[in-house]
Formats: sequence, structure tokens, C-alpha cells
Amino acid sequence: MAETYVTVGGLQYGEALHRFIVDEALPGSGMDEAEFFAGMDALIKRFAGENAKLLAERDRLQSAIDSWHRERSGQAHDAETYRAFLEEIGYLLPPAEDVLVATTGVDPEIALAAGPQLVVPVMNARYAINAANARWGSLYDALYGTDAMGDLPTPGPYDAARGDRVIAFAKAFLDDVVPLSDGSHANTVRYHIEDAELVAELSDGRSSGLDDSTAFEGYRGAANEPTTVLLRHHGLGIQLLIDRNHTVGATDRAGVADVTLESALTSIMDCEDSVAAVDAEDKALAYRNWLGLLRGDLEEIVTKGDRTFTRTMAPDETFTGPDGSSTVTVPGRALMLVRNVGHLMTTPAVLTTHGSQIPEGLLDSMMTTLCALHDLRSVGGNRNSRTGSFYVVKPKMHGPAEVAFTDRVFTFVEETLRLEPNTVKLGIMDEERRTTLNLAACIEAAKNRVAFINTGFLDRTGDEIHTSMEAGPMVRKADMKAQRWIHAYEDWNVDVGLACGLRGRAQIGKGMWAAPDRMAAMLAEKIGHPRAGASCAWVPSPTAATLHATHYHRVLVAEIQAELEKQLANDGPRATIDDLLRIPVAVDPRWSEAEIQAELDNNAQGILGYVVRWVDQGVGCSKVPDINDVGLMEDRATCRISSQHMANWLRHGVVDARRIQSTMETMAVVVDGQNAGDESYEPMAPDFTGPAFRAAYDLVLSGTEQPSGYTEPILHARRLQKKASERAKENG
Repeated sequence: MAETYVTVGGLQYGEALHRFIVDEALPGSGMDEAEFFAGMDALIKRFAGENAKLLAERDRLQSAIDSWHRERSGQAHDAETYRAFLEEIGYLLPPAEDVLVATTGVDPEIALAAGPQLVVPVMNARYAINAANARWGSLYDALYGTDAMGDLPTPGPYDAARGDRVIAFAKAFLDDVVPLSDGSHANTVRYHIEDAELVAELSDGRSSGLDDSTAFEGYRGAANEPTTVLLRHHGLGIQLLIDRNHTVGATDRAGVADVTLESALTSIMDCEDSVAAVDAEDKALAYRNWLGLLRGDLEEIVTKGDRTFTRTMAPDETFTGPDGSSTVTVPGRALMLVRNVGHLMTTPAVLTTHGSQIPEGLLDSMMTTLCALHDLRSVGGNRNSRTGSFYVVKPKMHGPAEVAFTDRVFTFVEETLRLEPNTVKLGIMDEERRTTLNLAACIEAAKNRVAFINTGFLDRTGDEIHTSMEAGPMVRKADMKAQRWIHAYEDWNVDVGLACGLRGRAQIGKGMWAAPDRMAAMLAEKIGHPRAGASCAWVPSPTAATLHATHYHRVLVAEIQAELEKQLANDGPRATIDDLLRIPVAVDPRWSEAEIQAELDNNAQGILGYVVRWVDQGVGCSKVPDINDVGLMEDRATCRISSQHMANWLRHGVVDARRIQSTMETMAVVVDGQNAGDESYEPMAPDFTGPAFRAAYDLVLSGTEQPSGYTEPILHARRLQKKASERAKENG
């Protein structure tokens, strides 16, 4: 059955989306129907044409770059000539001088604190609720249930010996970050509050306070027998949960049953790369979950084994202040941002009266802000933003003109929804090369609403390959992280952000840890993000957020940023434009046949493993086994890299189309085997004609033709084909 539309003014709304707007989003928002729909109509009339011109400008620049590389095929790369060419065509703009952000009203979780940032698909209610509730996480559970201590737990009942290792790890952590002035948390037999201070009674009969008495922030229970102790270090909360009747607490000298850490300070509810939203039904689900998150009433029925329960959103937590008479309230939920889609895609969720699809990014801008009115105009309960702001992460913008366009769009949305100017705060994803090169100008273009910049090395790598597609065969994917451009890019983002005054006003973020089962490796490696001066970095799960939070206790990011600012003032940025323009073309692309096939196998397996779930099941992000059966978080960004890399090698004759097809078919059999336990999975072999396999194959064979190398056009078309086929089967 075809989509049914409801016409309002100059637009046709998919029935599912129209029903959501009228029945759920508008009631309680302060907007009436006529006002809202007139605003949507005006938004599309004013900005859809400009959106199209910006995309045409992308095509013009890419065409010019492709021609430049083709004309110089076989010549040595000349950095000075290349830079001058990019300046001539308007790709590289004159440096923006003396840019300073002027954003106000930013919540402290973004402006001041440093900590993990959790990113989840908003269409999955369970994941979204878990992410909102990931503000606090059990350190004991994170250590016990993962390989964080070097090994995994054995299946079965509680292992007391492993539990002792967890407790020892946690007590050592406490000694590092909130030490006692004398003695150790490991030797504490009782905590109590005396004269507004926390006192630890030690096993040898002595007593000790905290080395920094200001770290004690509050407690629950009686002063002489607290049930919870609230501490704070580097702006992050730590709770000691005391219960001598608990299985763990009964074995602990001080009765500590758990140590919980303030973990995901912020969480991005994603409407973009990690979801598969292709029609009105999908968009309505994404907006419905976002609305429920902001109202605090999103629920999900969860079944685990023989137990079924309703998962709800956590409330704020209240403690008695150190003096025993005041109260201290701490947020129970992560501060939530929403990631809208970029400028590229249109959506059949809303059509013009002529039947044309509208830009999906414009729809997101109005709809996610409409949902935010329920938080912004709330008069009670647990608010998302305590400063009255709304946070939108905007991905895949190419340069300052596109950022300026986004700024104007949200100004229009604010006026339409009767919000104060710059209520909408903007997160700029620095994940396309033209944005990186002109980052200061991008920040200048939205300097009154910028609250976030973030490196997205996955999409950035995909754009790097596509932009320089004609320059030659790229290095192998595993060698990409060793290239000079990517190190320059990570340093450049931090340096430009600090030079533009983001410290104390906005987040400077780093990318995702993609291996959710490898927590020991994450503990060893991801501390590099705060050490680099990043005030947040992405994690794939609440457990990862809790473990990553330990890094922000060990590294004071504000001090790192202050030191980097001094270096900038004295020496300038650590990277140069020429570093950023270092194209990752293989210097000597004489790989062995085995090396070539291994690269093809790895890329093809990753593409197929991700695409088959996207197209057939509508799963936009999931833990997908790689070619070695290691579970990796895959989304469209990782798919973009792999497909562009294969397309690049095909373009330059490293491989031919027949080899691509053979590899795809071989790896489809591997992926089918990896998904054999999924009853809803539809195998791609042996016919290789289903929409999922065709989508994966098209991403490579048509990779050079895809706008900026994006995967969305092909994935959306094939997912719509799959949904239409399923509807036809249902209707007989």
C-alpha cells in the first residue's frame, strides 16, 4: 500500500507524521495547528531552493578538483600549486581572523565540565532511555562484566575472587582521585559525617578525613551511618553506596556495595547516521521518542529471560548537604542533544503540492525544535536544559556558507516557534574536509549559537578519499590513521576551537570508540582524548561511558586546554594547511595479490554486514562482527569509508569489477554465516539479487558518482524498496 498523505497548506504530510504532529507534538507545546503548519510551509518556501544551491556548489567544487587531479595524472604532487588552486576555486577561503564565540546560556555539562558523550539511535527507545539514564553508572558492574581488568568473567554465579579484584581496583581508583589525608579507602572500615566533613575510620583505629575536604558534597541516611556518600572531583560526581546487607557490601570492610560514577554527562540522540529513517512512519517514530525523552515519559517494556519490566527515565537525585541542614540535587539524566540530518537528503515524509520531496534537514530543524518546546516551556519536573537552551548537532556541513545557512534556518525556526534568539545551540561536526580547512570561519558563521565542535574521523576519512578520488590509489585502510593529515586534523580541531574561545563556553569533542567489547583496550587508549584537550569523546554504551569517565578524573582537561592556549599564543597551531592537504595516496602501490584480497575482503565484509541489517531490518547502527568476528559498532560513516576505498581502488585499476563482484559474493556467504542465529535474517546467498546485496554492490560500483561519497541515497532507495516489498506480501 502506498503512503497516504494529508495536505495542509502547500505541503503534503505522510499520514503517520501528520498524526504525530497533531495528536502528540503540538498539544502542550504552546503552538496551535494553523501557526505551526504555516511556519513549516514558509520554512520550505524560503530555504529549500538555497539548500539545493549549496549542494550544487559542492558538485562544482568536486568537479573542479577531479579535473585538476586528472590533468596532473602521473605528476609529482606540488603542495603550493594545489593550495593556490583550492583558493582560486573558493574551496579554501582566506583565514578567518580574531574569531571569538559569543554563545550564552550554555549548560555547565557542555560549557564547563569534561566527560564522556554517549551517542545512540533515537529510534530505539530502549537504547535512548539507557543513554539518558547513563548519567550515573556502576563502576563495579563495568569492571566485573567486561575485560577492563584484562580478562572476561566466567559464566555462572557471582565469582567472589573476581569481585575482590573489582573492589581492589575501585578502591585504588578512589585513592588516586579522592584520597584520604591519611590511610587508604581500602583500609577503611566505616564512613561517617562529623562537623560537616567525611570521616573514614581505618582498620588500625585511626580516623582520617579527605585530603581535599571540598570533595565531600553530600550524603543520604544518617550522619553516623550514611547509606550513600557523594563526592566530587574534576567536576564529576562519585557515589559510595553503603549497604552491609548487600552481597558485595557484606564482604567489604566499610560496607561499600558499589561505587557509581557520573558518566555520560551528555548524550546525543541521533536522527542521522545511526538510524534507518526513510519515510513518514520512521520519522514519526524518531520524533516520538525524542519528544518522550524531553518530556521524561518515554518508557519501554523490556524482557530479560523470564523477567519482564518497564524501563523508565531516571529522576534527579537529592542528598543532604555536608552541614546536615541543606540539600544537594544532582541530575539523574545526561543532558541530551539531538543530531539532525545534514543538507543532502530529501524525504518522502513530506511532499510539496507538486509531489517533490522536501529537504530532510529542514524537516528535522522544525520538528526536533517543536518537540523541544515541551522542555523549554516546562514549569516543573526534571528539565533537560536548566538554562533554557536546546542543543542540535548538525553533521556533514561543507564549509562556512553551509554553517551560515544552518544558522539562518534556526533563526527562522526560533521566530516561528516564538523562542528567544539563539535558544537553539549548534554543534558543528568537523567531519568534511572543507569544514576542517575553514573551521574558524565555520565557527564565525554561527558564533552566537556554537556550543560544540567535534572531530568525526570516520566520515572525515570518507570525505578525504572521495575528495581526492582522482589523485590516485589510496593507502590501505589500516594505514590511514598513520597518515599526517589525520594527526594534523585532530590537533587542528582542538587548536582552532581554543583560539576561537570555546574553553568555558562549548565542547571540543573527539570521536567514537567502535569496539564495545574491548574495554581494556579502551582504558589504555582513549585517555588520549582528554590528554589532547578534548572536553568530551564519544562512547558506544553506558558501560563504556562509566569506564571512560575514569579518564576525566585522571586528566584535568581545563588545565590541558589552558596549557595549549599558551602554546598557541607563543607558537601558533600545531598543524598547517599543507599538513591537512596531504593526500593519503599510496607512494608505492605495489601490493601483493594476498594484500589486495585481504583489503577487499575486509572492506566488503564490513559493508555487507552493516548494509544487510540496514536494508532488510531497518537497523541503522549495531554491533556487527568484523571479518575476524570482533564486534564493532558500525554506522553509515564506517560504511562510507569502506565503500569509497573499494571504489577508489576500482577507479585506479588496483582491482576490476569482476573481482569486486566475486569478493562481494564470497563475503556475503561469510556474513550469512555470522547471522545464522538470527531468525529474522534473510540470507544474501546464493542468488545475490536481494535489495541488501544490491545496495552493498552499488555503493562500490557507483561510489565515485555518489555525492561526497555518501551512502544515504543508495541505502534509502533500497530500504524503501524492501519496505514496499514487505507491504505487498502483507497485502497478499
